[in-house]
Amino acid sequence: MTDPSGTVADRLQSAFEQLTRAERQLADSILENYPVSGLGTITTVAAGAQVSTPTVARMVQKLGYKGFPEFQAALRHELEAKITGPIDKFDTWAEQAPVGHILNRFAEAVNSNIRQTLAQVDTACFDQSCVLLADPARAVYVVGGRITRSLADYFFLHMQVIRPNVTHIQSISNAWPHYLLDIKEGDVVVVFDIRRYENSTLKLAEMARERGAQIVLFTDQWRSPVAKFSEHVFSSRIVVPSAWDSLVAPMVLLETLIAEVQEQSWGETRPRMEALEEMFDRTRFFRKFT
Repeated sequence: MTDPSGTVADRLQSAFEQLTRAERQLADSILENYPVSGLGTITTVAAGAQVSTPTVARMVQKLGYKGFPEFQAALRHELEAKITGPIDKFDTWAEQAPVGHILNRFAEAVNSNIRQTLAQVDTACFDQSCVLLADPARAVYVVGGRITRSLADYFFLHMQVIRPNVTHIQSISNAWPHYLLDIKEGDVVVVFDIRRYENSTLKLAEMARERGAQIVLFTDQWRSPVAKFSEHVFSSRIVVPSAWDSLVAPMVLLETLIAEVQEQSWGETRPRMEALEEMFDRTRFFRKFT
């Protein structure tokens, strides 16, 4: 159910999981330059999102509006309030840069990505994933792709400290099927896959699922095909004014998950961290200022 008292953006975010793929594409298009992107004719709004005009009509009704004119009236009301209200005026993140500077445009996009990503998180799904990852009876396997392996590396490094029995699968190598030999029913495979989705990662997830593993997927707003094999899916917004997608929003979500797993595993994690620090002291890997 959407909140009739909320903004159009609130309604879009609340209804996002119930939208069809085309409607999600439309929602993302509107949110990308909100609220201006929704103020054209129904034909131009549809064309901007590369969807049909009936898709626009159906989605606005799902949001609780009687039709496209009422939907646009709500957007115009929000835009008017945003222009005239001093609190809502744009505050630049980099004070020495013009409003249109890349520093401000990029910061605004990243902050919007984080807000929308966290607003759409299913807290029950998040909590269940943390319980799975903190369970010492379950082995944890981590896999990323060409770009997302940086997230996989980061997650693996922390999980390796938090608990034992964590394995990093190198999906870009043709040796990844070897890892499947040790995956058993109930184990957890954490997959990172954003567009452009990788065939090897999809096949790995499919085969791991066949062996009874539970898949936790970190993906983008369009969702990787791996989602059909996943019990727990976290979708993050990744679009920024760049040729590259942004990993900031999924990183925020990932760090929050790591913090909660650490909290749940602290009885086992603390002695592991103490032992690790002792090893660092003996090896003198890190410089100490005393």
